[in-house]
Amino acid sequence: MSLRHQPKAALINDFSGFGRCSVTVALPIISQMKVQCCPVLTSVFSNHTGYPSFYFDDYTEKMPSYIAEWKKLNLHFECIAAGFLGSERQIEIVKNFIRDFKDETTKVLIDPVMGDHGRTYQTFTPEMCSQMKQLAHFADILTPNLTEACILTDTPYHDGHWQMSELSELALSLIAMGPSKVVITGVSMGTFIGNVICESGGTPSVVKRKRVGQERSGTGDIFAAILTADCANNVDFETSVRKASAFVQRCIEITEEFECPRTDGVCFEEVLNELKA
Repeated sequence: MSLRHQPKAALINDFSGFGRCSVTVALPIISQMKVQCCPVLTSVFSNHTGYPSFYFDDYTEKMPSYIAEWKKLNLHFECIAAGFLGSERQIEIVKNFIRDFKDETTKVLIDPVMGDHGRTYQTFTPEMCSQMKQLAHFADILTPNLTEACILTDTPYHDGHWQMSELSELALSLIAMGPSKVVITGVSMGTFIGNVICESGGTPSVVKRKRVGQERSGTGDIFAAILTADCANNVDFETSVRKASAFVQRCIEITEEFECPRTDGVCFEEVLNELKA
């Protein structure tokens, strides 16, 4: 008799107690999709940095000892996913984690959280951007937004409409960095939000959903969490992107029914039961 094997995903990201982002969002979503979520915390926030004030505890110095215990357990992961990283040292720790835990069946997803709306986040230095370019080489799946895709490929960012030829060139440049699958997320396309997908050896294409409601915190974390679980479950990439796009749209739709500030993210709990592996 053969026993069923439940896949595991290592999730390297920060924890925000309030605001529906990072591990707080990803853990229940990955679990709902029947994958064991195993977090490695990079830092702890009382609430995310979109609020006027917050408590912050940096876990950089604790991470190697934490990871060392996992090495003793000889753990295997179907997917290793990394999100927001706060320093060059943390980026190096993630590289070492991938070297130590990745085998021929493990896929690596990198969500290079670096900036938005044409600007890097205040915490990101030019040196960190350079390190993130190196980390992108380790990815099987890369999920930047438009700003991050420009930073990674040294492409000038511009406001306004992006031609498909520009987006295709951007996606192919990301593929050339090493990942076998790329999705440039959340591209504004008039009344639609587009996700530009490309696989190694293929032609870039767009998955579009009707724009609903307003931009909110944490939607990128939801998107990446679904791709992480689907990666661990060996789901087709385009199918996964379509699922993630549809679920984010659904979350925003339901959130519009609540008096929920933008910084509080989306009320994904209301529709989590609709998300299937």
